[in-house]
Amino acid sequence: MIWHVIHIIDILLWLIMAASVMYVCLFAFFSLFKGKRKQPSTFHLPPSTFLILYPAYHEDAVIVHSVQQFLLSDYPKDKYHLAVISDHMEDTTNKQLASLPITLHLPTFEKSSKAQALQYAIQQTSGTYDHVVILDADNVVKSDFLSRLNEACAEGYKAIQCHRCAKNSDNDIAVLDGVSEEINNTLFRRAHNVIGMSSALIGSGMCFDYQWFKEHVGLLDSAVEDRELEAMLMKEKIFIKFENDIPVFDEKVSNSDNFQRQRLRWMTGQVQTLLLMLPYIPKAITTGNINYIDKTIQQALIPRSMLLVLTFIFAIISTAISFFILHSSLFTLKWWFLFGLLSISLFVAMPSALRSRAVLSRLTYLPRLVWRMIANLFKIDRKNKDFIHTTHNK
Repeated sequence: MIWHVIHIIDILLWLIMAASVMYVCLFAFFSLFKGKRKQPSTFHLPPSTFLILYPAYHEDAVIVHSVQQFLLSDYPKDKYHLAVISDHMEDTTNKQLASLPITLHLPTFEKSSKAQALQYAIQQTSGTYDHVVILDADNVVKSDFLSRLNEACAEGYKAIQCHRCAKNSDNDIAVLDGVSEEINNTLFRRAHNVIGMSSALIGSGMCFDYQWFKEHVGLLDSAVEDRELEAMLMKEKIFIKFENDIPVFDEKVSNSDNFQRQRLRWMTGQVQTLLLMLPYIPKAITTGNINYIDKTIQQALIPRSMLLVLTFIFAIISTAISFFILHSSLFTLKWWFLFGLLSISLFVAMPSALRSRAVLSRLTYLPRLVWRMIANLFKIDRKNKDFIHTTHNK
């Protein structure tokens, strides 16, 4: 009787994990195909106007440098304006920012969040623009960032996700965080665009049609504003373009406490977004809104790093049970198959530049990070809308 129950539990666990593995495998396969390459513009495009927003909560360590770097842009100065929403930052930082040719907002929020900062900035903006760009306080871009973004916008896209990539690789955690983000870029952004589906958003390096954003930003009501925006875009069947060749350099977390806080924010947001999106699924099915259905499925997926470690652990456990008790290899083969398939899929999704011995050797640190993520499962509060802040280094 007890072995019958164990078999049922084993099969249920395998099916749950297999669903996430198959999704990863499918889009890793699609990533092998080359999307339509954009030809460089052979004529001078009229410059669009951009509003650049930097929400900055306790970001004294990085915000001034990020803004100064952006102001080195080769884009016409009268065609973009940069605004920093300074939330709980020091007077010395605000004085430095005030000396730059930007708008400095100094709101007082009872409960801070990135959504509130964005709403405040739009309410305080008197002019109008063609597009709005959202960057994190630690984000650094190249001088041709707006010029290249202007080309993408000229193709008619209302929502664009730029290629967020690591600007630091100072320890094992930062390297693994960077690898994880690049794999996600492949699976959830580039591979989706390859087959004509919308990219996922990622929280920064995002560009939207200004009028659309102005009309929708007031509806944001959680600590995961990017996923809310994504759901709104999908409901309206607005395509999200991934611009792989427009980098936005982002600081990767470099200590385990920050990693745990960051992942808790993401995991909480994933649960909240899934519950938010599920009620619209019947309409999405009847109207053939494939992108909305796909984005809802994404919220139900097990995080890739957790999936990799757990399938390996279950493969080891099932092997031990099979060898010492059941004396049957059939019990364990399905787990090794799943682990192997996932490993190959993640390797395929990893950019070739990262497939080095130096990078792959960092995987030994992965189980410790996954343990932190598993600990987060007991801290998830689907009703909690508090912003979970992660600190940055100078």
